[in-house]
Amino acid sequence: MRRLHILTLAGALALSRVVAGAVVSTAVGADLADTLSRVGERVEAYYSRARSIVCTETVVLQPLTYDLAADGFARRLVYELRVEWEPPGPGETSGEAHVVRELLSVNGRRPGPKDEPKCTDPKPVSPEPLAMLLPSRQSEFVFKPAGGGRTAGRASLSFDYQAAGTPPATVSWKDECVSVDVPAKTKGRVWVDAATGDVLRLDEHLSGMFDFAVPREHQRDWHVGSMTLERADSSTQYKPVKFAEPDETVLLPASIESVWIFRTPNGASRTRRSQTFSSYRRFTTGGRIVQ
Repeated sequence: MRRLHILTLAGALALSRVVAGAVVSTAVGADLADTLSRVGERVEAYYSRARSIVCTETVVLQPLTYDLAADGFARRLVYELRVEWEPPGPGETSGEAHVVRELLSVNGRRPGPKDEPKCTDPKPVSPEPLAMLLPSRQSEFVFKPAGGGRTAGRASLSFDYQAAGTPPATVSWKDECVSVDVPAKTKGRVWVDAATGDVLRLDEHLSGMFDFAVPREHQRDWHVGSMTLERADSSTQYKPVKFAEPDETVLLPASIESVWIFRTPNGASRTRRSQTFSSYRRFTTGGRIVQ
């Protein structure tokens, strides 16, 4: 059986889509609306800081068996990662934000000319997931409160989200890779610091299977006429990172765990992607890196 190669699940995984919305459940009232407003402000403040921060991202891509145990060799990638964000211009509510990666090593060695990105590798440039919390994007989702508690040792509030309306699914192909975006079937939960509005954790999952047809030009490669996205889960954890000169603490990504399963009449492809973020350092105006 030929193993399926999956490029990305933009709507279901998306590194970890953190979202907020202006469409708030009537049972929530002003409390959640106020929380979402504070979260949006904190994301804008985060981008202002993150533009001068770089880190090391380690990605482990592991094929899985039917019971989600490791199946064979894992691919290990190391990147230098940074966030690009342009502050809002005149008349704009928020600027665009992207994650930019530079590949440093593949399975412990320097990348060579033949080390083209694989289907499951993170994209060199991808949307920054917290951009969904910016004020200009909040109207795209519906929210419901999920209670309070403690997350990562902090008093926290949580809310569930899903796309407003029924946005259409999109399926795109490039060589042997398929990209699937299923916003109408994507649901999640966000935990935020009750005092500050900082995002502490976010989980996302596929609420139901998604069937899609294989174009005729790709049926000769895969010998199937249809596929099913069976599962797409992700969980992102954040951690406080201290910087000096000037002294400040910024809540930054610590890890992302994602699992997705694609099924065909001939079998299934199961993959776990583990991303960890370390060695955060900040550029000063003089170009010096402060550890």
